[in-house]
Amino acid sequence: KIVVVGDGGCGKTSLLIVYTKGEYPGEYVPTIFETYNKVIEINQRQVELTLWDTAGQEEYDRLRPLSYPETDVFLVCFSIDNRETLEDAFEKWIPECKHFCPFSRIYLIGLKSDLR
Repeated sequence: KIVVVGDGGCGKTSLLIVYTKGEYPGEYVPTIFETYNKVIEINQRQVELTLWDTAGQEEYDRLRPLSYPETDVFLVCFSIDNRETLEDAFEKWIPECKHFCPFSRIYLIGLKSDLR
C-alpha cells in the first residue's frame, strides 16, 4: 500500500493518473480520497500496487489519517515551483506520516518540474 500526501494542488493526482493510466489530466479537480491500482512485475512476479491519493486541504486533516493503516510507503509530495509546499512537507506531512505509521518508509517527491 502506497499513500500519497502533500499540499492541495501540488500535483499528487496528476502523478498517479499519469503513472497508472498513461495520460495527463486536463484540469485540476481536488481529491478527497481516491485509489489507483497498477500491476507491475518484480523479479518475474506480478505485484499489484494500491496507490492512495489523499486530500491535502486542511479541512480533511481529521479524515486523512483513516487511509494510513497498513501503509508500506508514503510519497510526500511538494511542488518545486512553490517553496511553501516543500516547507509543509517537513513541518506537516513527514511528521504526520511518522506519527501514524512510524515504521513505514517515506520518500520525498518533487513535482511540477515542467513549471520551473
